[in-house]
Amino acid sequence: MRTRQYISIGVAILVTAGICDWKLARLAKAADAQHAKQSELIELLQSDAPPQEKAITCKRLAVVGTAEAVPALGALLPDERLSSWARIALEVIPGPEAAGVLREAAGSLDGRLLIGVINSIGVRRDQEAVDTLASRLDDADGDVAMAAAVALGRVGSPAAAATLEKALSAGPAAIRSAVAEGCVLVAERFFEQGDAARAIELYDQVRLAEVPQQRVLEATRGAILARKSAGIPLLVEQLNSSDKVYFHLGLMTAAEMPGNDVTGALVAQLGRLAPQRQVLIVLGLADRSDTTALPALVESAKNGTREVRISAVQVLQHLGDVSSLPTLLEIAVAADADLASAALQSLEGIQGQDVDADLAGRLNQAAGETRRVLIELAGRRRIIEANTMLLAATNDSSARIRAAALKSLGSTIEPQDLSKLIDQVVKPAHPEDAEPAIGALQEASVRMPDREACASQLSDAISQGSVATKCKIVEILGTVGGTSALEAVADAAKDKSPQLQDTASRVLGKWMTADAAPVLLNLASESLRGKYQIRALRGFLRIARQFNLPNEQRAQMCRSALQIARRDAEKKLVLEIVERYPSVEMLAVATEVAKTPTLKDDAATKSLIVAQKIGQQTDKVRSLLARVGYQQVKIEIIKAQYGAEGRFADVTDLLRKHVSDLPLIVLPAANYNDSFGGDPAPGSTKQLQIEYSIDEKLGKVSLAENKVVLLPIPSGE
Repeated sequence: MRTRQYISIGVAILVTAGICDWKLARLAKAADAQHAKQSELIELLQSDAPPQEKAITCKRLAVVGTAEAVPALGALLPDERLSSWARIALEVIPGPEAAGVLREAAGSLDGRLLIGVINSIGVRRDQEAVDTLASRLDDADGDVAMAAAVALGRVGSPAAAATLEKALSAGPAAIRSAVAEGCVLVAERFFEQGDAARAIELYDQVRLAEVPQQRVLEATRGAILARKSAGIPLLVEQLNSSDKVYFHLGLMTAAEMPGNDVTGALVAQLGRLAPQRQVLIVLGLADRSDTTALPALVESAKNGTREVRISAVQVLQHLGDVSSLPTLLEIAVAADADLASAALQSLEGIQGQDVDADLAGRLNQAAGETRRVLIELAGRRRIIEANTMLLAATNDSSARIRAAALKSLGSTIEPQDLSKLIDQVVKPAHPEDAEPAIGALQEASVRMPDREACASQLSDAISQGSVATKCKIVEILGTVGGTSALEAVADAAKDKSPQLQDTASRVLGKWMTADAAPVLLNLASESLRGKYQIRALRGFLRIARQFNLPNEQRAQMCRSALQIARRDAEKKLVLEIVERYPSVEMLAVATEVAKTPTLKDDAATKSLIVAQKIGQQTDKVRSLLARVGYQQVKIEIIKAQYGAEGRFADVTDLLRKHVSDLPLIVLPAANYNDSFGGDPAPGSTKQLQIEYSIDEKLGKVSLAENKVVLLPIPSGE
């Protein structure tokens, strides 16, 4: 047994070694391929290839280049057209070679080329370039000097920092802004590396220097963040600045600082700042999501200026809890409509089951406008626990309370209580309650988990109430859907009341499932008359046109419709369905429509279109086409031109490509311009003029733009 284990281990070692060798071989092969590719790219850079090819090559070397490519790239740095492309690669190729060639170029170039090289040195953060960059701080070209200052900032080393500090205090005024920017960049680097003290020192030097405001703002932000909680006094100083730019800096910097102490500092400013600034502080507190600010926000919602109160109320939607409810309820019934609306929205949005329980508990003791608001909130928040109280409120003496209760019940009522809402619809105690009760029943019905059970209750209610109420229930059944609802609406369509027939036939005509088709066909053929019969038939055809059905079923529906259709309008709808769903079965339907004399030509044209689309030249297709007067023919296009007013394009060859053995030519696109490669006469009404022969009989036709290309059968030679 032990021998087997040793053998297995040995095999495993050999297999593993084999895999490693395979991987190493694969890596070596990939390395060889990359080296060969780089060599090709280097050769191209050193050739007489056009500049655009060399530019693309530089971009490729940024991906595969190594130290071997550096000399060829460095040679391009003095080239006005290729310098920037070469720098793309030199900025990312690892190793000291690329950094060295950039430093060397910085000693020989000038102007824009030098600035570009300096920028690339900064991108590489080349610490060996500090002396090179420092020597350029007093360059006669101010742009070069400023680029050097920023590059020193990107290098971010202690030596770069010392150089910039010296230039900040004693350097030329013209480059001081760039030097300050470099100092800020170095300070950011120090802070990232954990040296907050050195970062603060640099930030403070910039803040106190004579530099543009933008640099001071950058340094002030950095100084606050680097100090962390010790930076709060400096933060507060900005918030109290008379300059709104510094106030906004303080506000934005506070958003970057975590901690309750920062929240406390913002809260402390609420009573000290102007109302406009208080509003912004309130919004800043919202972004912090720190509930320690909640008492101050509630106080601001109670006693602040109007604009501050509105902001605080809105913020409570996100930070509020149960403790916020009394204040928000008080504001929600206040005379100020904007405040009341904001409070109601916040009350709706505050999260927590304890909030629902608190609001439901208050509903029992509330009175007047507060009670109405609580009832509305029960619906908005879907507080199921409030159902008993909402049902009781439907008997309140106040019409506003009853309406609010009914509306909320639409969102909260459960299946076992749906009948109570139905009773409010069919037997309203007060006439003015009928409309809100119907709206509530509509909303509740579409929420019910068992739509068949819901439809059954609604169906029973159709026999009660006024005709207008029955019509409303029928409309609700249409939104519920299902088998029971369909049967109930079909029965309603057969009612003696024209109003109920009208509503039910309209609802059925929009039914969203295909099972309504037999019902609609039955109503159209047996039960309804006049406009209701037409509506039922059109609803039946809508299902045939819009729903996904088997070909034979769709064709049978069309045949059934033709049997009862009395008007050409409905028969034309059948032809639309034929064209939309081309098949041999639908082609047979078109031949049935052709039996109507006034539709023979339309049916014949649709038949040809269908035959072309299905592309089957079977005996069955030829037989069906013969029924509408078409046989297979030999067609030759003699000449065809498309255009207007003397501006015609010859489209003979294009048209010939689409000729078949039928007198219908189906073009690649419905638009002539697309089919014929453009518009020969823009802005003009164009025609397609065709000279042709069918079975060696000459014919000629002129077709208006975008018409179906149907060639009339010539009567003679």
